Amino acid sequence: MKLYFKEFGAGRPLVILHGLFGSSDNWAGIAPKLAGQFHIFALDLRNHGQSPHGDEMTYPAMACDVVEFLDGQGIKSAAVLGHSMGGKVAMQLALDFPERVERLIVADMAVRSYGPEHEPYFQAMLKLGLKKLKSRMQMEEALAPSVPDLVIRRFLLKNLGHNPDGSYFWKINLTGIHKNYPHLCGAMTFDKSYDRPALFLSGGKSNYISESDHPKILKLFPKAQFQVIPQTGHWLHADAPEEFVKSVSRFLTAETAG
Repeated sequence: MKLYFKEFGAGRPLVILHGLFGSSDNWAGIAPKLAGQFHIFALDLRNHGQSPHGDEMTYPAMACDVVEFLDGQGIKSAAVLGHSMGGKVAMQLALDFPERVERLIVADMAVRSYGPEHEPYFQAMLKLGLKKLKSRMQMEEALAPSVPDLVIRRFLLKNLGHNPDGSYFWKINLTGIHKNYPHLCGAMTFDKSYDRPALFLSGGKSNYISESDHPKILKLFPKAQFQVIPQTGHWLHADAPEEFVKSVSRFLTAETAG
């Protein structure tokens, strides 16, 4: 599956993978800040953004998509940064194809299973009458009972496309992602490990990574380092972009120098 991507900067390659309902656009503020040091490729994962749609959406399949992308770009190995769902794709990639991942950064995601907390979003989006609603404002109001947080509503509505006749459509494969959602929430289990450096960043106000997750992470990623960015939630790169960039740059630069 040929993934859509956005490209920034020059230098050692850094592949960035977004989370559920996201796209390469989510990194528009972060990528330019790292572009002075790295050649950045921000990807749209399958069923998201401008990438192709497909019925299968497992982590092994998505990891193979990234390998196909690397092959297409002639990149033998790269640093890989993934947030949330993209973090699990990055972990899968590192475990299945360790020779392709020089260094791994996982932003606010552990290897355990998670509850179906996005189910209300799926239901609200699937029920949204795109043909009846004429503006994004109307759509925000229609989503409000199920998605009370305005920031999240606007984040979800970034997945809307606009037809020439003025009507809207979902750019993401909403039904396909929902079908695969139980798998996306599942735990990662492997009988192998990734023995290169890894950094697990977490938000100080987020519960996606806790100290109780560390042993399972270290079993799969024995060289993992852990860092908490205070006063940030799950979208830590949006809550504290400068500190996020410093942490990523520090880790990648140290490893490059080493």
